[in-house]
Amino acid sequence: MTTEATSRLTAPLRNVEYRVLWAAEAISSAGDQLAKVALSILVYHRTGSALWAAVVYALTFLPALAGGLGLSFLADRYPRRAVLSVSAAAQAVLVGLMSLPGMPLAALCLLLVAVQLAASPANAAQNAITREVFTDDHLYLRSQDLRGITTNTVQLLGLAGGGVLVTAVGTSWALAIDAVSFAVAAAIVRVWVHDRPAAGGDHSTWFSATRWVFGQRKLRVLIALSWLVGLAVVPEGLAAPLAHQLNAPSAAVGWLLAADPLGFVAGAYLLSKFASAEVRQRLLGVLATTSLALLALFLLRPNLVVALVLLALAGAMGAYIITVTATFSTWVPNELRGGAGGLYRTGLRVAQGIGVALGGVVAQATGSAITAIALAGLAGVALAIPTAFSWTRVRHAVAAGA
Repeated sequence: MTTEATSRLTAPLRNVEYRVLWAAEAISSAGDQLAKVALSILVYHRTGSALWAAVVYALTFLPALAGGLGLSFLADRYPRRAVLSVSAAAQAVLVGLMSLPGMPLAALCLLLVAVQLAASPANAAQNAITREVFTDDHLYLRSQDLRGITTNTVQLLGLAGGGVLVTAVGTSWALAIDAVSFAVAAAIVRVWVHDRPAAGGDHSTWFSATRWVFGQRKLRVLIALSWLVGLAVVPEGLAAPLAHQLNAPSAAVGWLLAADPLGFVAGAYLLSKFASAEVRQRLLGVLATTSLALLALFLLRPNLVVALVLLALAGAMGAYIITVTATFSTWVPNELRGGAGGLYRTGLRVAQGIGVALGGVVAQATGSAITAIALAGLAGVALAIPTAFSWTRVRHAVAAGA
C-alpha cells in the first residue's frame, strides 16, 4: 500500500469524532468475535449438544433482526450520542453478567437476546452520526471503506486466533473482555463525540422510516442490490462440506472461510484507491453481477486452489456493498436515517440467513456443496442483471434531478 493511497484511505481518521466512532466499533467488534467463540464453546461443553450450540449462535442473529426493525428509530427520536453510549453501556453490563461463572443456560440465553436488542439502536446511531460528521460525499465514502476493511480484518483475526485465545483465557474471561470492550466504547463516545439534538424528535415513530423508504424507487433498487449478498454468502455456510468434497485437509475450512473477507479487504482498498464515488456508483451493477458469476464458475468443479481464488475474487467484487450502503444513507434524510439504516441492515442480514439456509438445503438435496454454490451463483446472476439495469435507470434519473 503506497503512502499516498494510505493517506487517502485514512483521511477520515483526521476527524476526531470519526476516529472515536471507528475505534469504538473496532474495539467492540473484536470483543464480539471472542464472545461468539466463547459462547459456542461454553454451551457445547455444558450440554454436549450441537443443537443447543446452534440455538445459542442463532440468538446472536435473530433478536438483532427484530431490533433492527423495531428499535432503530430510537436513533432518530433521541440524541444519537446518548443512544449510542447508553446502548453500549447496557451491553457492557449484560455481557458482564453473562461472564459470571455458573450462569444458568436459560439466563444466558435471555441476556444474549437483550444484548442483541441493545445493539440495534447503537448501530443505527453510529451510522447516522458518521453521515452527520462527513457532509462531503467522497470523504464519507472513504470512511465506509475504512470501516469495511476494519470489520473484515477483525473477522479474519477472529477466524485465525479466536478459538486459540478463548482456549487460553477461558470462556468467562473472554466474555469479560467483551464486556470491557463495550464499556470502553461507551466511555470514549460519551467524552469525544459531539452532543447533537435529536434529528427526528417526536415525529420519529415505529416504522415511519420503513414506510418512507419503500415509497422511494431509488432506495428500493439499492435494497435489491444489497439483498444479492444473500446468495454470495452461500459458500460460507458450506465451507466444511466443500472442503471435504475438494479432498482438502480439515484446516482448509478456515482457508475457505477466510477467502471472502480477505478478498473483500483487497477489493475495498482498490476501489478506494482507484475509483471516485461517481465511478463506483456506475460500476455497482457490474460488480454485483461479477461477484455472483464467479460463484457460477464452480460448475467447472475447481480444485482447492482455484476454489480459494474464486472465493477471494468474489469477495473483492462484493466490496460493492460499501458503495450501496453509503449511497443509501446519503439518499435518506437525516431525520429518518436511524430507522432507515435499521431497515437496510435487517434486510441484509435476513437475505444472508435465507441464502445460507437455502444453500444448505440445495447441498443436502444434490449431495454436493460445489453444485449448491454454482446454482447460487447462477440464480444470483439471473437476479443481478435486471437489478443492474434498474439501477442504471435510477442513477440516470437521480443525475437528471428526477
